[in-house]
Amino acid sequence: MIKSELIEKLAAENTHMTHAEVERVVNVVLGRMTEAMADGGRVELRGFGAFSVRSRPARAGRNPRTGETVDVPAKSVPFFKSGKELRERLNASGDA
Repeated sequence: MIKSELIEKLAAENTHMTHAEVERVVNVVLGRMTEAMADGGRVELRGFGAFSVRSRPARAGRNPRTGETVDVPAKSVPFFKSGKELRERLNASGDA
């Protein structure tokens, strides 16, 4: 599901809100989550999971085209750990 599909689905389920209002709400929620993580914080959605930031150290990498060694700088990356309820729901079907 992409963001526009989420907005469409929420707008269909919440007919008392306009499409623009639903889009604004989704954008605000995602924006606040992004801000919290950018500040080094953690975002936890009970039953769904937790988003956090992890640091990756600098390392030596390779250019796949030339094989030349390149320096890859240290960086921060988002990390998601699924919640217990989400894991249980995903594994309930037994199709895994």
